[in-house]
Amino acid sequence: MREAAEDKYTKDGTTDIRGNPAVKKDTGNWRACPYILANECCERLAYYGMSTNLVNYMKDRLHQNNTTAANNVTNWSGTCYIMPLLGAFLADAYLGRYWTIASFMIVYISGLTLLTMTSSVNGLKPSCDNGVCDPTNAQTAVVFIALYLIALGTGGIKPCVSSFGADQFDESDESEKKRKSSFFNWFYFSINIGALVASSVLVWIQNNVGWGWGFGIPAVVMAIAVVSFFLGTALYRHQKPGGSPLTRIAQVVVASFRKYGVNLPHDKSSLYEISEKESVIQGSRKLEHTDQFKFLDKAAVVTQDDKMKDPVDPWRLCTVTQVEELKSVVRILPIWATGIIFSTVYSQMSTMFVLQGNTLDPHMGPHFKIPSASLSIFDTISVIVWVPIYDRVIVSVARKLTGHERGFTQLTRMGIGLAISIFSMLAAGILEVVRLRIVGRDGLYDYDGYVPMSIFWQIPQYFIIGAAEVFTFIGQLEFFYDQAPDAMRSLLSALSLTTVSLGNYLSTLLVTIVTDITTKNGRLGWIPENLNRGHLDYFFWLLAILSLLNFGVYLWIAKWYTYKKTTDKDFESQ
Repeated sequence: MREAAEDKYTKDGTTDIRGNPAVKKDTGNWRACPYILANECCERLAYYGMSTNLVNYMKDRLHQNNTTAANNVTNWSGTCYIMPLLGAFLADAYLGRYWTIASFMIVYISGLTLLTMTSSVNGLKPSCDNGVCDPTNAQTAVVFIALYLIALGTGGIKPCVSSFGADQFDESDESEKKRKSSFFNWFYFSINIGALVASSVLVWIQNNVGWGWGFGIPAVVMAIAVVSFFLGTALYRHQKPGGSPLTRIAQVVVASFRKYGVNLPHDKSSLYEISEKESVIQGSRKLEHTDQFKFLDKAAVVTQDDKMKDPVDPWRLCTVTQVEELKSVVRILPIWATGIIFSTVYSQMSTMFVLQGNTLDPHMGPHFKIPSASLSIFDTISVIVWVPIYDRVIVSVARKLTGHERGFTQLTRMGIGLAISIFSMLAAGILEVVRLRIVGRDGLYDYDGYVPMSIFWQIPQYFIIGAAEVFTFIGQLEFFYDQAPDAMRSLLSALSLTTVSLGNYLSTLLVTIVTDITTKNGRLGWIPENLNRGHLDYFFWLLAILSLLNFGVYLWIAKWYTYKKTTDKDFESQ
């Protein structure tokens, strides 16, 4: 009877919406996942539906030049990917994932609604004459308020949804544990389905029907996402928030400095750790001591003053696991930093690739024209194609060659993606060289129409970025999840997303510096309004060189990196 009662509830500490232990047969598992997957698919469709073509909206409706529009989009996109730190912190420390998602979805849909109003309501939308718009400062300000409400909303949701979906499977149950791996596959599939529809159908609507419909549809889709998420409320399992990870980090740093003059013992087993099997940190396994960053070990040295204190003062004495938790974060940071240049390359799909595509012939037959922003669909298709190829073919071949269970270590997988990304910039640069030669051959320097070269020649650069994404971005998410301390996984998953943010900011900085330097003495510069008189190819060569240097630094850091271990000798999968 006792065994039957135990099997009735989950064993991973999850609860239902009322805070009671979660009943296995009534909550979680695949029965809860359709609502989460539908929410993610709709949210990504809404996000990409309004962001993919945003650089053209800035140019057409806000009357901004190429450089300003590109910088505004990358700054906004960067903010979207730095906000996950806030969402992850609130979810892990205080609100839990469900209430964090629910709260930020309301902010999100408010931003989308306001953005729709700025493109459809008289007084909020700019007045246009013969295709030239003249927005007031107030109208421009409202657009940016809407965009940054969306950034806050998507940032709060992004680090929580995949983790919340994984919470629906009890790791102590072998059958549910296997289903959890399958969930992540379907989760990634949902993201790409949303992106596929957005970069094809919605971009066409924005360019051919109007921005009011183009932004209104994402708002409606996001409303569907909200409804879908709340419909599953009774079925969800919830992990309780475990307290602030930032406080624990601060305690180790403070304790280390307070014991600056204390000598470390030769016998590391004498460093402080509780005797119980579980760690003092809720929801975290104990970690083995490592020899790197020895100064931090001072926080775990037991002094005479510590022996006299009961209970232990956490700002003076920390466990080995707490110290190793901080060491794990410090070890991850250099790997994290090398993802910034990759994200800078990735961000070109929404800026420089679109501007380059605007000059090329978009016709498909006599009547249909494909918008330049829609070519990002080939990045999405590339990802959809490469994921099964990687999973079914590349991993099998690599497993035979390396003997590693996953084919490649996570670090090797990310490194391959960094190398591939260099070729995407080379492809874009070569295309621009050929385009400029056609301009010179036909004397099209001041021609306002399309260069006689099909826009579909851009497909290789998009497809190569998609391949690099499968290696680096997915490898990065997996690496950050596996190597993060157990009680900091949401926060470090959010940290991995900030490489996209910083990559966008770096792109803005590079464009600004390049423009300032190359326009001196009255020159037009590399990225003028008339790209036929510019040298966009030089910008792509610059990114290729930076990517190559970044790859070299990454190889050195990867060689130095030490994988984490738990005290039960359970190596994290590498």
